[in-house]
Amino acid sequence: MSETLFDDAGAEAAKGQEPLAVRMRPRTLDEVMGQRHLLGEGSPLRRLVEDDAPMSVFLWGPPGTGKTTLATVVSRVTKRRFVELSAVNAGVKDVRAVVDEAKRRMGMSGTRTLLFVDEVHRFNKTQQDALLPAVENRWVSFIGATTENPFFSVVSPLLSRSLLLSLESLEDTDIRALVDRALTDERGLNGRYTLTEEGAEHLIRLAGGDGRRSLTYLEAAALVCGPPSKRPAKITAEHVERAVDRHAVRYDRSGDQHYDVVSAFIKSMRGSDADAALHYLARMVEAGEDPRFIARRLIVHASEDVGMADPTALQTAVAAAQAVEFIGMPEARINLAQAVIHISLAPKSNAVITAIDEALADVRAGRAGPVPTHLRDAHYKGAADLGHGKGYRYAHDYPGGVAPQRHAPDGLTEREYYRPTTYGTERRLTEVLERIKGVLRGGDR
Repeated sequence: MSETLFDDAGAEAAKGQEPLAVRMRPRTLDEVMGQRHLLGEGSPLRRLVEDDAPMSVFLWGPPGTGKTTLATVVSRVTKRRFVELSAVNAGVKDVRAVVDEAKRRMGMSGTRTLLFVDEVHRFNKTQQDALLPAVENRWVSFIGATTENPFFSVVSPLLSRSLLLSLESLEDTDIRALVDRALTDERGLNGRYTLTEEGAEHLIRLAGGDGRRSLTYLEAAALVCGPPSKRPAKITAEHVERAVDRHAVRYDRSGDQHYDVVSAFIKSMRGSDADAALHYLARMVEAGEDPRFIARRLIVHASEDVGMADPTALQTAVAAAQAVEFIGMPEARINLAQAVIHISLAPKSNAVITAIDEALADVRAGRAGPVPTHLRDAHYKGAADLGHGKGYRYAHDYPGGVAPQRHAPDGLTEREYYRPTTYGTERRLTEVLERIKGVLRGGDR
């Protein structure tokens, strides 16, 4: 357990001894990078801070997005006694000790306490329940930080008494601004180093939206670069590579490499080459490509290249996309890989995309006759007088659930958009479709 009471002078540790990420921790809300949805004028967090109101807040987001930073800034701005617990090694006894001391200080001097619990999802039910009286009676202002979904990892009574704020991974521009500040700020590298453009791009890719990681890598690269001479030392991509032991993947997310790799990725899955598709997946992941972009491509191509030949491919792709949102990277790389393998090895059919594109082409060409009278809406008053619904045959009243009647508009009754292949599930669908068409057109059942 650590405790800090921020006074006007501040309680600063010996400069130069703390990690760069700690030294560069924002001192005000305006210095916090990213999280604009939480820090804008009139936002809940800013109102809580500026009004100095008692609060109970859960900060949920990926590592390095500023959860601890926000808690520290809140404590500085509001001048509260700041107590930090880590759920990794704290127990019920520690929680109760903090609460008892908070009650004592509030009664004796009016000093209010801000209790910050890092990785609160690691607390078991008993430990979380120990927080309930303090939160409900506002003996402490509580901030819990978690990388896990609180709806699954936090007990309902505690969650219902708290404000849930979701943090997002930092954008590349935020990481760049954070790094540039660390290079020049007196708390950081104080202008003793510069960073080449290629070095900055590699550092940003490696950071993966994690602000703390970007500063940790920058500090390590500065050590590799060595002490500066009279002029600022120049940190290059090679210094970053040596510091982090990660080769700079040549991949520009807005340039030719991006489109070439994505194209090869898609065509490898379409060509049923799982190994090649996994290679291109690895290149995108290693280069810091947005995993949501990768997941979107998988969902598209599960229908475009596999379709009804294996309908479960789409389910796998959607599940992978949900996993990206639910657990994030790097773990979600496994889910993305599973979807890539599934799509690559599945029987292929482009019948779905061909069907919808041909239907769209007909509509755009003006081939869209009136809806047959017997299919029109017959629920409103006067519809029957217009003949709407007359002669409609209810499909469930017929064998196999198919009634012999026309559904397509005039002029399109002979059009066939969906033409299943003989691969995978579509082999069976070909027979089903022919049987249905025979009934619809009044043929043999």
